[in-house]
Amino acid sequence: MTLLGAVLAGGRATRFGSDKALAALDGRALLDHAIASLTPHCDTIVVVGRPTATVTCIPDLPVSDLGPLGGIAGALAYAADHGFDAVLTTACDTPFLPDDVVAALRAAAPAYAAEAPTIGLWPAALAEPLLAHLLAEKPRAIRRWAQTIGASAVLPGVVLTNINTPDDLTSLSSSRT
Repeated sequence: MTLLGAVLAGGRATRFGSDKALAALDGRALLDHAIASLTPHCDTIVVVGRPTATVTCIPDLPVSDLGPLGGIAGALAYAADHGFDAVLTTACDTPFLPDDVVAALRAAAPAYAAEAPTIGLWPAALAEPLLAHLLAEKPRAIRRWAQTIGASAVLPGVVLTNINTPDDLTSLSSSRT
């Protein structure tokens, strides 16, 4: 299976108060941590929803400001256009992606992490159905869309590192020293 890794990075970061993707953890941007977390599992990595990064950047679809589902739509379209079988997504505010999470997603695809739905494994064949869903102005919650396509929620109860506020970043930094 050829797998595209996609970091969703197009959010406004309103709870964070500044560009969350560039916030530093252990001397590296959160975005760089997220890219590194996908690298061992994927053939190619892209960043969705940002104009610049250390890897190829692609836009949300069909337009920006649709939340993470617009980022997934952009990644799926890119995957379908470039011959990838599936997309493994994570978010720029999720700096670590444990191997057991990826294994659970692979076993159940299409699937998403129950406690962190931006982490998912989506067949590229879902590109057109997701774009149609968004163009029809249907609900943009990942979980709601995932239910409509029969995706599985894996690893319920497993909480993954997610940084939404500066305090979350400070707490994580403190726990790692």
